[in-house]
Amino acid sequence: MLLREKKVHHQYRRSNGVTGAFIVLLLPLNISLTHAETSKSYFQNVKQGLGKFIAPEPTRTGYTVDISQLSKYQLDTSRINELPQVTSPQWGQTGAMSNSGIPNPLDLNKAVHTAVQRRPEITQSISTLSSQIANIDVAKAGYYPQLSGGIGTADLTKGERGRQLLSLNATQMLYDFGKVKNSVNIEEAKLTQEQARVLVALDDVSFDVANAIVNIKRYQDITKIAQQQIAGIGRIAEIANLRAKAGISSQADPIQAQSNVEAAESNLLVQQTQLRQYQQRLRTLLGFDVSNIEWELPTNLVAHAHLYEEPNFTKIPSLMLAQAGVDVARLQKDQAKLSNMPTINVKGSLSQALNGRNPNNNEDNGLYNSVMIEASSNFYQGGATRSQARAASYAEEAARAQVNTAYLDVLDQVRLIREEIENKQKQMDILSQRRQTTMRTKELYQEQYKLGTRTVVDLLNAEQAIHSAAQEIESARYDIYSALVQYIQVTGRSRDAYDLNNISIQGFEVQP
Repeated sequence: MLLREKKVHHQYRRSNGVTGAFIVLLLPLNISLTHAETSKSYFQNVKQGLGKFIAPEPTRTGYTVDISQLSKYQLDTSRINELPQVTSPQWGQTGAMSNSGIPNPLDLNKAVHTAVQRRPEITQSISTLSSQIANIDVAKAGYYPQLSGGIGTADLTKGERGRQLLSLNATQMLYDFGKVKNSVNIEEAKLTQEQARVLVALDDVSFDVANAIVNIKRYQDITKIAQQQIAGIGRIAEIANLRAKAGISSQADPIQAQSNVEAAESNLLVQQTQLRQYQQRLRTLLGFDVSNIEWELPTNLVAHAHLYEEPNFTKIPSLMLAQAGVDVARLQKDQAKLSNMPTINVKGSLSQALNGRNPNNNEDNGLYNSVMIEASSNFYQGGATRSQARAASYAEEAARAQVNTAYLDVLDQVRLIREEIENKQKQMDILSQRRQTTMRTKELYQEQYKLGTRTVVDLLNAEQAIHSAAQEIESARYDIYSALVQYIQVTGRSRDAYDLNNISIQGFEVQP
């Protein structure tokens, strides 16, 4: 609240009328008595006016972030000459990205919602956000009167040692060339930074959950293939045993088959270990045992990724965070320049002598009050202001470089992920053909083994090749899912893909 009345330096003696004028000058209340119908409404207006005068209303808008507002900035890519090349998808098989039905499935999106509501890193980000909201109120306090007071004794080295002086001082800023306003803007820019950090934390947790579920699905399917491999080699071992006992084949055949069974069992153990590790990771994220849960990957995961659409770079949290850093650095540079400008205040003081003379008017137990206009400025601090401005300029340049770094990181990951997905799809086509070929080879080897023209080693190798191809196909398929999940995080589409918009997340809400 700015006081518009300007008065020259005055000194007021003890007087009811003068004191009343002093209080009116320091406490300008906007209370309308015209519409007050009862004394109750009058006192209510007085209470509200005093409350607004003493302190600003707390800022409470930081817990809802509007992406359309947060992304209102111009991304300067003048130093970077190219955008990612967008091409149409070249999928080999139509059903390569689909997922078969799983009994009693649990939804990936619900798992993400569970994790974001309980993860401490999101709690930490939101708590830091709350702290920054309070910092905005601290900066806004510069618009309001500053009151101070106390009691002091006389000069202990002189005569009137028993005197006490009760004092009350008030200062109201009239004009400061925008220093308080710029301080508020700095804190609001820092609030934008903290909001972007919450979005980054949300994306990170969402990725961790989705990636863990994808890998659980991967190793569940690979474990089934490993079990089928043990069963297939076990059947060959039984045949080799029977033929060896009948004297049709060498006694070394059962031993060779048993060795392959043991290798398959070792492979199963490796895959189960990987499965349990990801289950434990997901258990940590969700807070409950997931070892007996079957997960279903959403069928619209590919559609939500928008793999071959150009990313909206202004809505990517890492770039939002970097851009907010530029705004903070720019405003801090402005603040360093403004620090040399004067500040004009109206100051009022009131002092009451106890047990002695008031040194301001030399009266026994005297009351003294004054109101004055004061202009103050920092003229010279050993070059500190100029150095602060220079440091702020370098900080702004560093922040702009960080924006370019974040942009290039996103650009690089987008290209790498697209390349990986296309290559994995081609690999799946080749592996599918290889599996068909090895299955045909196995059938031929079985016939030739019965005729004695093939050894059990040939039969075991064919069986191994079939399951190896099946395992590689599943690995490539889930590599594509993992890449899609990563692409969703990198391009800032986690909130759309996992339905995190317009819901309360530990008191924080994202509006698209």
